[in-house]
Amino acid sequence: MGGVSAPSPIALAAATADLDPPLAAVDLQALRANAADLVRRAAGRPIRVASKSVRCRAVLAEVLGPELTAAGGFAGLMAYSLAEAIWLVRCGARDVLLGYPSTDRAALAELGGDPVLLDAITLMVDDSVQLDLVRAAVGSARVAPRVCLDVDASLRIGPVHLGVRRSPVRTPEQAAELARRARAGGFRVVGLMTYEAQIAGLPDSSFAVRLVKKASAREIERRRAAVLAAVVAVAGELEIVNSGGTGSVELSAAAAGVTEITAGSGLYVPTLFDDYRSFRPHPALYFALPVLRRPAADIATVFAGGYIASGPAGASRVPKPVWPKGLRMLGTEGAGEVQTPLSGAAGCDIGDRVWFRHAKAGELCERFDRLWLVDGDGSRVAVPTYRGEGKCFG
Repeated sequence: MGGVSAPSPIALAAATADLDPPLAAVDLQALRANAADLVRRAAGRPIRVASKSVRCRAVLAEVLGPELTAAGGFAGLMAYSLAEAIWLVRCGARDVLLGYPSTDRAALAELGGDPVLLDAITLMVDDSVQLDLVRAAVGSARVAPRVCLDVDASLRIGPVHLGVRRSPVRTPEQAAELARRARAGGFRVVGLMTYEAQIAGLPDSSFAVRLVKKASAREIERRRAAVLAAVVAVAGELEIVNSGGTGSVELSAAAAGVTEITAGSGLYVPTLFDDYRSFRPHPALYFALPVLRRPAADIATVFAGGYIASGPAGASRVPKPVWPKGLRMLGTEGAGEVQTPLSGAAGCDIGDRVWFRHAKAGELCERFDRLWLVDGDGSRVAVPTYRGEGKCFG
C-alpha cells in the first residue's frame, strides 16, 4: 500500500466559501474512511481513541457514538490529562485510560470522591512515588483506584536508546515489583501498556528505518510477553493490555496478549503520516488562511500560520500549504506568528484563501475554537474544539 490519498480541499472550500478565514474544516467522508481503515487494520482488536489527537468532542462522538463509549470497532478513550478524563466522563464516557501519569492533586481528590469516576477512569503509573502521591491526594485508604502499568517499549542497542523517554519500568522483574507495590497500597492493577513510539510514530522514510522498526517489533513482542506473564502472576488476569498507535496497528493486532490498540492521529491524518508504507491514509483536517498582500509577483502573504507542531524543531513540524498547488514557504521566514509569505503564488489574489495541512493531529485544535464538519453532500456544521468549550489541559 503506502502513499497518501490527498485530494485537494476543493469540496471544503466550496462548502465554506461564505465564511471568513482563518478557519479549520474536517472532510467527514475522509474521516470516516480513515476510521474504517483503522478498524480493518486492527483485525478485530478494539481501538481505543487517543483524545489528544482529536481534541473535539463532536469528532470523538462521530467515531465512538454520542455516549463516547464504543461503536464499530472502537472502544473507549485514552486521555492525556486526568482533568480531561474527568470532564469526558461527565460528558458520558465510561472507559477512559490515562496515557500518562498525573500529579494533579485536585483532580485526584475529585476522582477519589466519586465512585463513577473511579470505575470509569484508569490511571497510568510507572513509579511507586506516583502511587504514594495518588494515595495521599485521594485522601482515603479505602479508595481503590484503577491503575495501568506503563512499561518502556523503546529499543536499546548497546548504549543507543531508540524511542521516547517514558517509563523507567522495562524488565519483567521491575513490572512485577511495581504491581506488588500497587496492590499492597490498595490499588486495582487492571492493565499494562507498551507504546512503541519508534514504530508507531516513525515514518518509513528509508530502508534503514524499516529494518530498525522490524527489529524493534521483534524485541518488544518477546519482552512484552515476559512482562505480562510476570504482572499476571502478581495481579491476576488483566482487563487491558494496550499497545500501538496509528503507525503500528497491524503489528499490535498480531501481537500475542494485546487486548486493544490505541490510535487517534489516523483519523485526521496530519503530514507526519504521509510517508508510511503500511497504509494509505486520507487527509481529513485542513485549515484555510486568507491572502493579505502581494509583496512580489510570485509571493502571496497569508494571515497567521505559525502553527508549529511539537517535537524536534525542523521542517517536518511546519504546516504544509496544499491548495492552490505549488505553494512553498520561504526558508528565510517560514510559518509566521501573524503572517506567512508563500512563493509560487502567481495566481493568488488578495482575499483568496490558501489551504494547509498541519504536521500533527489534535494540536491544530489548540489554535481554533471550532471545526467545520463538511459532509459529502456539501452540508456543514460548526462544532467546538476543546478550546471552543473553554478547555485547555496543557
